[in-house]
Amino acid sequence: MSQGYVVGHITVKDAEKWAEYRGKVPDTLAPWGAELVFRGHRVASFSGDSPHADIVVIRFPSAAAASGWFASPAYQALIPLREQAAEVLLLAYED
Repeated sequence: MSQGYVVGHITVKDAEKWAEYRGKVPDTLAPWGAELVFRGHRVASFSGDSPHADIVVIRFPSAAAASGWFASPAYQALIPLREQAAEVLLLAYED
């Protein structure tokens, strides 16, 4: 079975609210068997340009699990805080 991934491209607007949001996300991931793969800050752009300096990659057991997590009431409740804290582009992938 293919694994699912959520990739977030992030520009933080409010560091305090972003820290609050980041602290709440792990509890929404656990029921979906997800794990944080990578979180980082861009140090160079070798080709092209992105307006976002930060990235997060989350692995799920399947693309369906990633979709379920995003649609879950637990995660949906965090979206207003996320929107106050940062500009976030969330993309779903599967391998």
